[in-house]
Amino acid sequence: MCSPKTLLANNRAWSEKCLQENPDFFNRLSALQSPDFLWIGCSDSRVPANEITGLEPGQVFVHRNVGNQVHHTDLNCLSAAQYAVDVLGVKHIVITGHYDCGGVRAAMAGQHHGIVDNWIRSIRDTYMLHQKDLELLSEDSRLDRLCELNVIRQVDNICHTRIVQNAWERGDALSVHGWIYSVKDGLLHDLNVTKSMPEDVAPLYRVTGTETSAWPVAS
Repeated sequence: MCSPKTLLANNRAWSEKCLQENPDFFNRLSALQSPDFLWIGCSDSRVPANEITGLEPGQVFVHRNVGNQVHHTDLNCLSAAQYAVDVLGVKHIVITGHYDCGGVRAAMAGQHHGIVDNWIRSIRDTYMLHQKDLELLSEDSRLDRLCELNVIRQVDNICHTRIVQNAWERGDALSVHGWIYSVKDGLLHDLNVTKSMPEDVAPLYRVTGTETSAWPVAS
């Protein structure tokens, strides 16, 4: 059984191996963080961002939560996104879900699971939006498709924020992608929902720089 002492020993072995292969590895790493990618993924331990993309530390800025959600009330996710876009200047935001996601499976179950129910509520909402099509599928296919639809919805959610829209207004080259990972074969799949400009967002969600009254005046 793996223990905390094992992790510390593994860390020392990893550090020594890195130095043997490249004596300047940690000097270079500590000098600069300049990733091109913000990865918003699931907390699932089977989906480590750096390893499955073949990137070294410092090349991808990572935020993970249950079900790879982008909630407009989640200051943790939004703060990470703002830092990545405004300070680090990432060029790509990648929302990455995965098949056989426990959070998505729990949302489909129609049962109470505790406090996580509040977190996965939006996944249940996504299910209801696509209920007619989803219920034509087998149970396994339904789960896979809901995992994909969840990613697509989170791509929309991040694009609806001022963080992304301000970047586009500034003329920054920022693209948002939706990917999904298969734990069965280790492959990432592009869901082809990339958005790179305000015109890729539905008009109602486009936020202009002009400030208007918060509420329409009743007639």
